[in-house]
Amino acid sequence: MTRFRRRRRQAEPEPAPEDVRAELRSLTREVSRLNSHNFIRMHNSLPKVLAFNFARGLVFGLGSVLGATLLLSIIGWFLSQVEFLPIIGDWATQIARQIEEAMSQ
Repeated sequence: MTRFRRRRRQAEPEPAPEDVRAELRSLTREVSRLNSHNFIRMHNSLPKVLAFNFARGLVFGLGSVLGATLLLSIIGWFLSQVEFLPIIGDWATQIARQIEEAMSQ
């Protein structure tokens, strides 16, 4: 004998045909509105998808390079200010000097 008994789900009342038709019309309008959305229309064309992904990749690559450059230059500058650690301070000072020479050319 089992301890747990299954409860029977009470059946929901059937919707009236008018309600079903109204829901279907509403759903049809919503689907047609979504299909006319620019994002969906763009993805219906392979050349547009390829161009979009290419541009997205270019922007992502450029942002990554600029972000890494900025981050590394800030870290290099900060390390060049540390002079009480002889190895890191000298190394960072050399890097800062090379960056300044490259910027002046």
